[in-house]
Amino acid sequence: MAYKYIAAEWANPEKSFVDELMRQRLIQWRKEHTIVRVEKPLRLDRARKLGYKAKQGFVIARVKVRRGNLRKIRPVSGRRPKRMGVKQFKPAKSLKLIAEERAARKFPNTEVLNSYWVGEDGRSKWFEVILVDTSHPAIKSDKDIGWITEKQHKRRAFRSLTSAGKNVRGLHKRGKGAEKARPSRKFGHKGVHQ
Repeated sequence: MAYKYIAAEWANPEKSFVDELMRQRLIQWRKEHTIVRVEKPLRLDRARKLGYKAKQGFVIARVKVRRGNLRKIRPVSGRRPKRMGVKQFKPAKSLKLIAEERAARKFPNTEVLNSYWVGEDGRSKWFEVILVDTSHPAIKSDKDIGWITEKQHKRRAFRSLTSAGKNVRGLHKRGKGAEKARPSRKFGHKGVHQ
């Protein structure tokens, strides 16, 4: 029952107590490292909806991702500004997917289950990523999450098999108008759009 009230407050942070709470938290988060392991999820309702359980084998990591366009190195030889190829380059991935990939690299013995937004300022966005230790006995024996231990789910964040990855690849569209969405775009292991 409490999850309903938590979700209602987070649905419109500017009009609830969440806004003032986040103002204080962001001051602290800016001083921390890019990837921080946290004890429990900030948005418990969202985490539970995405498959999180308060048991051994689950890990929550808060990841900071810089907002905005890609920054490219300016070419050495001369060009007019239009042909410099420096500004206005958009990444093919969402910031949420980038956050999931970074968390997966930081915790290589885990698999990314899902992630959700927890805060942002003018410079960065923060996401909490739910990771699962696939070799933990409590996970293997769990009927709800045991599927993630199977071999076809290895490195699922890098193969864009998470919800954020499928969204980027256009796989959340179905039916009429989505005939050409499959086979979808693929992303290589080094994060290069192929």
